[in-house]
This record gives sequence, C-alpha cells and structure tokens, in this order.
Amino acid sequence: MARFIDRVTLHVAAGHGGNGCASVHREKFKPLGGPDGGNGGRGGDVVLVVDPQVHTLLDFHFSPHAKAEKGQPGMGSNRNGAQGADLVLKVPDGTVVTTPDGELLADLTGAGTEFIVAKGGNGGLGNAALISKTRKAPGFALLGEEGESCDVVLELKSVADVGLVGFPSAGKSSLISVLSAAKPKIADYPFTTLQPNLGVVTAGDITYTIADVPGLIPGAAEGRGLGLDFLRHIERTAVLAHIVDCATLDPGRDPVSDVDALEAELAAYQPALAGDMGLGDLADRPRIVVLNKVDVPEAKELAEFVKDEFTARGWPVFEISAVSREGLKELSFALAEMVQTYREEHPVEQEKRVYVRPQMKEDDSFRIVRDPEIAGGFIVDGVKPARWVAQTAFDNDEAVGFLADRLAKLGVEEALAEAGAVPGCSVTIGDVCFDWEPSTLAGVDMTPTGRGTDVRLDHNTRVSAKERRHAKRIRHGLADEDSDMNDESTW
Repeated sequence: MARFIDRVTLHVAAGHGGNGCASVHREKFKPLGGPDGGNGGRGGDVVLVVDPQVHTLLDFHFSPHAKAEKGQPGMGSNRNGAQGADLVLKVPDGTVVTTPDGELLADLTGAGTEFIVAKGGNGGLGNAALISKTRKAPGFALLGEEGESCDVVLELKSVADVGLVGFPSAGKSSLISVLSAAKPKIADYPFTTLQPNLGVVTAGDITYTIADVPGLIPGAAEGRGLGLDFLRHIERTAVLAHIVDCATLDPGRDPVSDVDALEAELAAYQPALAGDMGLGDLADRPRIVVLNKVDVPEAKELAEFVKDEFTARGWPVFEISAVSREGLKELSFALAEMVQTYREEHPVEQEKRVYVRPQMKEDDSFRIVRDPEIAGGFIVDGVKPARWVAQTAFDNDEAVGFLADRLAKLGVEEALAEAGAVPGCSVTIGDVCFDWEPSTLAGVDMTPTGRGTDVRLDHNTRVSAKERRHAKRIRHGLADEDSDMNDESTW
C-alpha cells in the first residue's frame, strides 16, 4: 500500500576536505627540486533541490542518513586532489527545512530551488603552498577540514490552490474523486483519511489543484488527534472550502456548529511561517461553504434552512451531492474564479530561488576563559585558533612549530600570559588539549634544521617511530633494553 510521508528527520554529513601533500620534487640530475605537494580537494556539499516529479518524503523515511563524498588528498608534482561530488537530494515542492528545535532554515518552493544544508570541508594546503622566505622546503602539509554535519527536519506542506476542510466523513474524499482524477479511499462506513490527497481540476480554461485535508476535530490546533499534522497542509492554500455533512446523524451536530468549530481551530492555529506565501493567517483566507449530500431529502431541507446563515457572513454557498453530482459544475467554476483572482494578486516567480546561508566573516578575535573541568586550565575560544589546530598534524614537529608561530602572531601566547597561565598548565584549543610551554620561541623567523623537525621542540617527550620499532623488538625478544636502537646491524 502506498504511504504518504510528510515529515522526516534527516541526518546529513558533508564531505571532509582532503589532506595536503608534503612532497619534494625528485628527478635525475636535478637535486633539490623543491617542494611540489599539491592541495587537498574540497569535500562535497549536501544540497536540497526542489523536483516537481517528487511528491513525498518517503525515500528519506527509509534512508534518513545522507553523506557527501570527501575530497581526495593532494599529490606530488603539484597535483591537487579531486573535489568530492556534491550530494543532491530531491525534495517535493513545498518542503520546509527546520532545525530539530524548530528554527526555520529554508522554505523550498518553486522548481529548481536549492538549499545547501551542509557545506563540505576545505582541503588542506600542500607544502608547495606553505613556502616562506625562511621555510624554503616545508616538510609538512595541512590536514583537510571536516565537513559540516547536522540533523534537520523536513516538513512537506502541500502546495494547492484550494483546501477542503471538514469533519471526518463529510465527503471530502468523495468530492475530490469526482472533481479530479484522484482516487482516494472511499467507503460506505465512517472513517477518516490518514493522508492528504491532491487532485487537479479543470474548469473552462483554468486549471487548479485541490487538497483533500484529512478530517479535523475540535482541539486539532492544540495537537488533538492528527490535527497539527493536517493543518500545515492548508497553510499555502489560497481558498478554503468548508465541506459540510448535511446528512449526519450524530447528536449535537449541525452544519452551523460544524463550521463554527472548524473556524475556531483555524483561528487558533498559528502557521510556522509567519505570513506564509504572503497570504497571512488561515483566518484571513477566502472561504466557500459546500453543503454536501443534498441527494438525501432530509439533508436537502437542512441545507436550505442554514444557507442564509452562511450567506450573511459573506461566504458563497453551494449545495452539492458527490454521489448524484448535483451542483458540481457550478462549484468547480466558482472555485476557479476565486483561484484566478488570487493568482492575479499574487503572480508566481518564474526564476528559481537559491538559498544562501550567511557566513560570518572569519576574524582574528578570540578570548581566553578558565577551563571549568580542569583546575588551572584555560580554553582559547576563537574560530581561527580552532581551525588552525584542526589542520595540524601533531606527529610532525615542523607542523607543530608552524602552529605555534601562527598562534603567537595572533596574540594567543601573550593573552594566555595576561590571563594568568603558568608553564605546564593545560590549554585547550578546539578538540586538542596540551601543556603550555611559554619558553618555546614562537612568532619569530626560524630556519628549519630539517624536514619535519623543529629545533624548538627537541625537548619533546613524544615517542618517535624509531622508538616504537625498538620497543616492539624488545617485546618480541629480538633486542634487549640496553641495545642501541640506532644499531641497524641487529635488525
């Protein structure tokens, strides 16, 4: 059985940027060819695009995770890594994108409208792009940045010209089935539709769409039943048509009280989008009253009795029968006239819209705050410091020295000292926590002693690759602790 899914939570992740390459050109008879490491490729974006051929969010219901391609790493000979392909997700017209907390991100209407929901990470610079007057042949490259990842909520709000509202079993599904080619479920026993139905109606030279909104009940605007799920489907409709069951046998119900009850729900419901589509609140939309089931004699008499009550409110009233098709032609042309009036007052934009999320300009500002979890520790809060730390390969002394120079020139070292930081205290930048060593010269021009090394970090206690290999040989009994790990004759 077909399913209509109109609300899903989507977990998106853009592609990570590729790492830069640390390479030195090597060619016969050309010594010291210089660095030639290329930059990493940019990660792919996750993009939502409106496609008129898509009518439901069913695909995202079964596959809620979406991840774009990552960028490829840079290579030697100044070859940049390939960019990751964007992941394009097709959504129906009328899809609203919000955060899980309800913050509006985009209202996607119109074929081709695009919204970048997650941006890919930038690729890291290769060593060819890191050359300076003192660092002629960098022995390191920058790491690629991580792509954005987030959870977003997709809500489908049907884009229709006319919205049919009414109590369950009022005859909305029957009406849409005879006015259009739609085939909703219809039966000779009371039940309520569980999903909206859309139909296309042609009256003369005017074609318009109608939405059969599932039956509403008192309290729907406060979430009773499935009211909130259904009410959002009529936020965009230009005309609201009250379908009234004049043949109901339920005690305490009559056409006037039914319409008054639904009007109270429409007035209480506040659309998530203020002034959605420029139409204002639901209470201000044009109304038309359709008195249904007049093929029943008692219903015909009741319709004649209450007709003046609705006419006095300034609403057009039509008596119809979805079974005998009485009054359907007049109703379809009246709806077409109201829709045409709306279209003349609200011309449709032909050009597609592209949503661009404003990006805060990256500045040099940062602040030093006390670490609430580590006694005597500090946190450096700033966009640039966190970004630089994420780009650093901490297993490379020269890369660490390059980071220290960048932080010192930004003023982080001086700010830490003014905040009361002492040598050896814990400092956290981004996701990295390290011991602060203010005695290390930083921010000055230093001549590197070798590729991948930094003389300022000779006192570091990090275990080198050679030390790890020597420890492994000791564990396997191939060497003892007194042996020289530089003696390769025993390897």
